[in-house]
This record gives sequence, structure tokens and C-alpha cells, in this order.
Amino acid sequence: MNERQEMETLRAELERANYEYYVQDAPTMSDYDYDHKMRRLEELEAAHPDWKTPDSPTQRVGGAVAEGFSEVVHQVPLESLQDVFSMEELSVFDQRVRETAERATYDVEPKVDGLSVALEYENGVFVRGATRGDGRVGEDVTENLRTIRSIPLRLPEALPRFIVRGEVFMPKSVFIRLNEERELNGQPLFANPRNAAAGSLRQLDPKVAAARHLDILVFNIQYAEGKTFSTHLETLEYLESQHFRVIPHTACSTIQQCSSRIQAIGDSREAFDFDIDGAVVKVNSLLDRQALGSTAKFPRWAAAYKYPPEQKPSTVVDIVVQVGRTGVLTPKAVIQPVRLAGTTVTNATLHNQDFIAEKDVRIGDTVLVQKAGEIIPEIVSVLKEKRPEGTVPYRLPDRCPVCGAPVVRDEDGAALRCTGAECPAQLQRHLVHFASRDAMDIEGLGPAAVKNLIDAGLLKTPGDLYSLKQEDLISLDRMGKKSAENLISAIEKSKQNDLSKLIFALGIRQVGQKAGQLLAQKFGSMDSLSSASEEELSAVPDIGPITAESITAWFSAPQSRHLIETLKEAGVNMESHAGPVGDTLSGLTFVLTGELSGMTRKAAGERIQALGGKVSGSVSKKTSYVVAGEAAGSKLRKAQELGIPILDEEAFIAMLEQS
Repeated sequence: MNERQEMETLRAELERANYEYYVQDAPTMSDYDYDHKMRRLEELEAAHPDWKTPDSPTQRVGGAVAEGFSEVVHQVPLESLQDVFSMEELSVFDQRVRETAERATYDVEPKVDGLSVALEYENGVFVRGATRGDGRVGEDVTENLRTIRSIPLRLPEALPRFIVRGEVFMPKSVFIRLNEERELNGQPLFANPRNAAAGSLRQLDPKVAAARHLDILVFNIQYAEGKTFSTHLETLEYLESQHFRVIPHTACSTIQQCSSRIQAIGDSREAFDFDIDGAVVKVNSLLDRQALGSTAKFPRWAAAYKYPPEQKPSTVVDIVVQVGRTGVLTPKAVIQPVRLAGTTVTNATLHNQDFIAEKDVRIGDTVLVQKAGEIIPEIVSVLKEKRPEGTVPYRLPDRCPVCGAPVVRDEDGAALRCTGAECPAQLQRHLVHFASRDAMDIEGLGPAAVKNLIDAGLLKTPGDLYSLKQEDLISLDRMGKKSAENLISAIEKSKQNDLSKLIFALGIRQVGQKAGQLLAQKFGSMDSLSSASEEELSAVPDIGPITAESITAWFSAPQSRHLIETLKEAGVNMESHAGPVGDTLSGLTFVLTGELSGMTRKAAGERIQALGGKVSGSVSKKTSYVVAGEAAGSKLRKAQELGIPILDEEAFIAMLEQS
């Protein structure tokens, strides 16, 4: 590859990384790799200025406004910082500073790995907050920022206009708890706290952001009408007096003191409840800053020292497999203890079988280990020249190491997943889903109550719910007599649910709420469904061959059969309330509008689906009938314009009864 091709490749890689980071909030390139690729591209463009293009990543800071947020033009640009990667480069930065400001002193701060924002105040009141965006134009996320409790909504001193800059982050403790909840709910996990903070701050619903417990550290005054300062340290003291949470900072007289402080921050990074990806060195005097000025990309009075990922060799003693709450098998390397980023590491994630095969990790290998995102230890590479004789490639087991059930590979990924309906590793998630509103709808049996019952040894499978007694519950934490009575009553009531809710509650892969309704309507009973062939299942509308295979595999498993028998013996209903139904409305699409007096629109939709029809939310030429109740609105008018047949409630009920 010649240098011109290398430049084109780097531009494409960096632009893709910008898109993943700033738009998708799903980065795949590490900061360290990004910084080095950017440095290499800058070197090539400096050597070949004629090859520089206007759309090069070096010509802009990056960022794009997400749909749903209005743009904000920053009154004072939120500049990025010049990166340095060694103490030698830091000394060069100091020499350049002292050419202009001979007696410069510095301030050193940890570089928080989060999302940079500007907070605007008018007459002491918080009026707007925006993301950094490309440094000049960001996104208005005011309502989400209001949910961060460490942001003061009113300041002690009411300056006419006041703008500060800070970094929004998700505390490590919150990040761990959030990912545990997402795993329990079967949601994709966030890669790191920065990714989680960015995704949370850019939620269109502020309630979601509020539930994420974000925090902020403020580190700069962008604009202060009617107020003057002489040093950066003065501005930080003023920010503290205005009730902001201010970044930890240390004054240094020389660059050698800065180096020592940078080393100390790096050594103690585990003690911070926020991720850092470096340390920032800033000239303290604001007059010196003014004299130094800025380039087109960053200020000349500051630099960001980036810590390289610390990598150390270790030996793989064993490979063990853990089963997560969603049934995913996760391999983990047990390694000889090694000190990394301030902690002793004894395990490293291996992700999945594809990762193991790609790196060819074997028991006995010497490997390089680092902390991904400074949190999760992972294997970077295998030192194959040190591989002992007799090692063999590692394969994940084909049966769950916890319950012995067969494992299957996800159709859309590399994960292997346990299929056991009563697998102890998945018990909490299974029970939460089983009791959820759209499933068995057991009121009072949320995640906390489920965990409480599991910890007390009262539940080992979903079937155990129906053998609980009131006296078992009263002794539990936060479970009084009335709560116990209500829970037992809700469990008893759930026995009478329609078969469709039970099918969904079983947690069969590919079978959602709608599929549960279709299967209950078609087969009428659990016995009939459990004995259906793949061909019979595939004949049901919207049940494809993959779902059909998943259903037959689930019912053929011993754990599944045991669970069904346990539920039967407990008296849980195994029949469709409507019984097996025909398809007299098959091929017809209905739109419901207005209020029906004899039933809810949801119930009406279920009746239509029970007879093989479909329900749509909008009127089109493909609509067969519009059912119009009281106060029908725009859907009725559109049906009249298109000539779609319209049924009033009486005619609709007559059609159902005739069908």
C-alpha cells in the first residue's frame, strides 16, 4: 500500500469511527487506536499537502446532530485538545508554551471519559444545555441535563449571562448496575460507561435519562458577563462557590511536577468512580492563554496526555464457562495473577467461540492482557513462540455446564445459548418474564421480589411459584402479611389466564406475545401445540420455519416437559378460552377507530386475530374494513375518501358472531 492509498484508508476508517461514536453511540474503535490513526493521517497530509481533501477527518473536530434534537450554536466554541502520548512530547509542549509565556504555571486535571456539554445560565437560572457536537454546533439536551442532580438550576450569584463547560459521565457503580438490569431484561449491554452516558443523555424521553443517574464534573468557564478572573484556579474556585461539582485539580509550577501528577492520576485511576482516558495540562494564567491563542483545531495553552493501555504477559491456567442470565455461555480465561491499571487481575474475558478461534487461545498459552476501557480485562494476543507442546484448540461445550441442556448458536450472532427451561443460571430472568404483565401478569412479582424469593431458596423453577404458601413469604424482607396475601392471590388468579399468555410466558425463543396469541388460537390447547410438527406450525400465519423449529426443539427438551407437567399439576390453565378457531377472517385487514361501548379496542383486536384477521393502525387501500365507534376521527374520514367499507359497532359484532 502506497502513502496515498494509506491516507484514503485512514480517512475511511476514521470517518467510520466518527459515525459510530458521535451518531450511533456504538464505538468499535478504541480511543488509543483512533488517536494514533489521526496522528498518522496528519503526518501524511503534512508531507503531501496537495493530497489533503476538504472532507478529511483532520479538517473538522467531528460530530453530527441527532434527529429529534434542535441545533445549538455555541457562543464560545468548545475546542478539542492537542494529544500527547509521552513525557517527551509533554516537554515539547512546555517548551512551546514558554517561548510565549516564560513563567507559565499549570493546572493538572484527570480527563473524564464522558460527553462534553455547555451549560447556559441567564440571571443565575439554568436555561439551556447542549452537547459539544462539532465544537461549534451541538444538540439541545436541556431537559435531559435537568435530570442530573449535580447541575445547579439556580446559582448563588445571578450574572446576566454565564456559560460553563463540563463532562457528563455515568459513575462506574451505576454502569455495572445498569448492565446487570439490561442483561436481566435481555437487552444489549453497553460497551463502557462513556457509551452508556452518551446513549442516556441523547434519549428523547428525559425520564430514561433520569433513571440512568448521570453525573457531571465542570472544568471551565466559557463566558461570564460582568465578571473577570486572572487565573484558571480562580475560575474553578468560583465554580465551586456557585455550587458546581468541579473537576479534581492540582496546581503545578513546572512541567516536571505536571509529569509526577499525571503519573499519580494514572496509578490511582481505579479509585475514581468515573472513567478517565488521560490527564489534562492547562496553563493557569488567563493572560498567558490569551497570548498563546489557538490553532484552527485546538488551544495552544493546553494538552491532553493519553495513557496507553497497559499490557502485561500472563499464562492461561484454565478456561471456564459461565452462563449468564439470558442463557449465553461466556468463556473466561483463568490467568496467573497480574497487576493492571491499579488492580490484580486473575481472569480475562474471551467473549465467544469466534474470539477464541480467531486468536487461537489455548490452555497453557502465554498471552498479553489489558483492561478494555480500563474496566474489563481481555486478552489482546497470544505469544505463540512461547506455546508449550501438547496444547489443543479450545471448543465451548455443546451442553450447558450448569443444567446440561443442549446449547444453540444465535441465528444473528456468535453467542451460544442454553435452551434449558429450568436452568438455574437463567432463573431470575425467566421468572421476571414469566410474571410480567403481557405474560402471566402476576402483580407484585417484580425483579426485586423475584430475587428475594430466589435468595430465600423458595423458587428453583417457574413452576415453584404455584406451591408458595403465605407463611413462606411473611418472614421475607419487605414482605408483610398483606403483601404476602396479595401476592398469593395474584399467583392463584394467574392460573386462569388464557393459553396465549402462558405460551408467551414460557420464554420460547422467537415466540413473542403476538405469536403466543396465534398459536393459542390455532391449536387451542397446550397438548395440541406441544405435539405439533414443524410443518403444522409453519402453516400458522407469521410463524416461519425458524420459529417452528425453535418451538418443536423447546417442547422436546426434558426440562420443558417437566415444567409443563409441574404447571398442569398446579392447576394452571392449558386451554385457549376461545378453543381452537377457524380462519373465517383470514386475509382481511381491519382498522379500529373511536370508542366501542361493548368492548375495548384491544379486546376487539384480539377477537379479529382469533378469527384469522389482521389489525392495522392506519388506513390504506389494503384495508378491508374500518370499524368506527363513537368520536371516530381522521381514520374514518380517510376511509370515506378511499371508499373503504365502514362498520359501526353493531355490524362489527354481527360479523364476529356470524364468523
